Amino acid sequence: MSWLPSNDPAPGDVHACDAIEQVIVPRARDLGGFSVRRALPAVGKQMIGPFIFFDQMGPAEFLIGTGIDVRPHPHIGLATVTYLFDGEITHRDSLGTSLAIKPGELNLMSAGRGIVHSERTGEEERAKGPRLFGIQAWAALPKSHEEDLPEFAHYGVDDLPRLTGEGKRVRLIMGSLYGKTSPAAFPHPCFYAEAVLAAGAMLPLDPDYDERGIYVASGEIDVAGETFKAGQLLVFHPGDRISIMALSQARLMLLGGEPMDGPRHIWWNFVSSSQDRIAAAKADWKQKRFAIVPGDADEFMPLPE
Repeated sequence: MSWLPSNDPAPGDVHACDAIEQVIVPRARDLGGFSVRRALPAVGKQMIGPFIFFDQMGPAEFLIGTGIDVRPHPHIGLATVTYLFDGEITHRDSLGTSLAIKPGELNLMSAGRGIVHSERTGEEERAKGPRLFGIQAWAALPKSHEEDLPEFAHYGVDDLPRLTGEGKRVRLIMGSLYGKTSPAAFPHPCFYAEAVLAAGAMLPLDPDYDERGIYVASGEIDVAGETFKAGQLLVFHPGDRISIMALSQARLMLLGGEPMDGPRHIWWNFVSSSQDRIAAAKADWKQKRFAIVPGDADEFMPLPE
């Protein structure tokens, strides 16, 4: 996705659980036919591990013949991590990639020194009256990898490790967690997982990483006697063992990792440890020095003025 202007997420209500550092309530923005809720970056919290951008897309239902049309736009210094609960998006990029991502699959696009991509609803999906519900996160690349060559990788449902039992189903999307490691490589210690819990199920989150968060995508959960609802991102203090109990069927996104090697600058779709590098990327896009997207070269997203 592209970074579109929106209000910053707001801190949540006062909480009683000492293990919680911050509760972030995303602000919703209507993008025409569907809404996006941005949880990161937020006031007082730029990143959780490498995750610097966290958007919930939908849930939305579109009229027949319509869908999303995110025109070709550039990225540097980050990896886009796209994961759907419902619907389908066709991804195209300047490496020549063209494929549809479906629920339970992972698109991991590492921009490195620069990549261009588009995200649209395919024609077959438009004919059905498409739906969309999912998460797109950006993970900041460590300084040592900010100028790497761009890469794209797709992982199917059967490629990602799963843990099931006792009323819970966890799919590990990226990094390492619960003794499992995802095949989706990322050059910084981290974890990213989807957890679906039946009412009454318990899920631990051990202090294996200094920075940890839980985003409630649907349902309600209890942490240390306090209730949290859909659309809240809980940020935890390091060192505490967390236990989550589902009060109803709930879908959670678990995210975090070790602290990144310094803060990052964000401007539009660019993330970098250097302001000068962002200025160079702005000039490159304005002067059309980025590569084009094969099969989607007629349109582009102009540089914000």
